Amino acid sequence: MNTAGERVQDTARQTALALPGTDHGYPFTEHLDVYKVAGKVFLIVTDDPDEQIITVKCEPEHASAHVRRYASITPGRYLDKRHWISLGPGPGITKRLVTDAVEDSYDLVVDRLPKRARPGAR
Repeated sequence: MNTAGERVQDTARQTALALPGTDHGYPFTEHLDVYKVAGKVFLIVTDDPDEQIITVKCEPEHASAHVRRYASITPGRYLDKRHWISLGPGPGITKRLVTDAVEDSYDLVVDRLPKRARPGAR
């Protein structure tokens, strides 16, 4: 297991769990730790020591810019390649970048929810 990969994944998990209304579990397979808000996926953490990545939702123009800029960011694994990116450990992948990616993914999902379904809505 790679310590840099563990840091990426731990940062993503901690960030996701701090966001309001976040649930997580393993609905697809024992190797995919899935984080949701209001039943909608915003983060997948791959629990595989050979593939220490996270996958987050991203606006298509930002996704392609990230893929061009960072060798450790690729089009999303498992999901729509235009709207999701996967991040792994590597040059330029900082704690701040991971935190921002998870928070942005969460915000994209929450912004598309009906107001009554958003965390904290009454």
